[in-house]
Amino acid sequence: MAAIITDNLVKRYAEVTAVNGVSLEIPEGEVFGLLGPNGAGKTTLISMLATLVRPTSGTALVAGRDIIKEPLEVRRNIGIVFQEPSVDDLLTARENLQLHSMLYGVPRREIAPRIEQFLKLVNLSDRADSLVKTYSGGMRRRLEIARGLIHGPKILFLDEPTLGLDPASRKAVWTHIRELKERHNTTIILTTHYMEEADSLADRIAIINQGRIIELDTPEALKRKVGQDLVFLKGEIDEAALRALPFVKTVERENSHYKISIEDSGANLHALLNAGGKITEVEVRRVTLDDVFLKFAGQQISEDADEKAEGMFERIAQHKAVRR
Repeated sequence: MAAIITDNLVKRYAEVTAVNGVSLEIPEGEVFGLLGPNGAGKTTLISMLATLVRPTSGTALVAGRDIIKEPLEVRRNIGIVFQEPSVDDLLTARENLQLHSMLYGVPRREIAPRIEQFLKLVNLSDRADSLVKTYSGGMRRRLEIARGLIHGPKILFLDEPTLGLDPASRKAVWTHIRELKERHNTTIILTTHYMEEADSLADRIAIINQGRIIELDTPEALKRKVGQDLVFLKGEIDEAALRALPFVKTVERENSHYKISIEDSGANLHALLNAGGKITEVEVRRVTLDDVFLKFAGQQISEDADEKAEGMFERIAQHKAVRR
């Protein structure tokens, strides 16, 4: 069963089309990574799915509810962990979770046991009654995950959940995200600029740029599209001979440096070097999601469009704040 279905979703802000005809289906229990450069449309897409922004055209079903016709029902079925800290520093962890439970209408008799359950899930039971202002950055993020789950949502949106955390705290948050999927079958929509994070957590990854989904597949399948391995060569290279090799997928040149994507470097590296000409330096490494991102998004990023879009989103947010 699908947790989220979008049908030709579009959002325009004056001259900027932030999301341009996105259609996708995300099954229940999937960790779905959404990657893209700044201004690509990630935040706008999530804002529409969370009913914070109304689409210009198209629609979507989130947890079986229409984002336009049933926004309140959608909100009851989702949790959100924002990029910016949003827990109350002057309350304890327990008080933050209790307040959130009451706002979401959790039955009174269920609040206390749920608080204990999710404090334990994110390893904060021993600091439950400490003021949040005494927490580290990693502890705050874990509390925000617990708060996003306390009302029992079917779908959790995580917007840059480990931004600014040290490596140990980041790995701890990863562990909790995996547990949510394995123990609770929670559908998780993850935006991140950390390629290692997306590779480690996501079942599938969508790359969005200029409002469109330009690639959608599993991390391994995306990496195979670039090539299994990358070989970096320097010297007097016979480029034509390299391109003629059947196991070579791409050859990119910059002055005397070459980046070559090939299949199975263990079996084919010797033949590549023999055909390559007069080689002075060699480096071999596996393809990463960074390489995927650069291939599919990096060459298509319009800096002007990004700046214009980001400025537009900031103006809209400011306008809404003034109206409130």
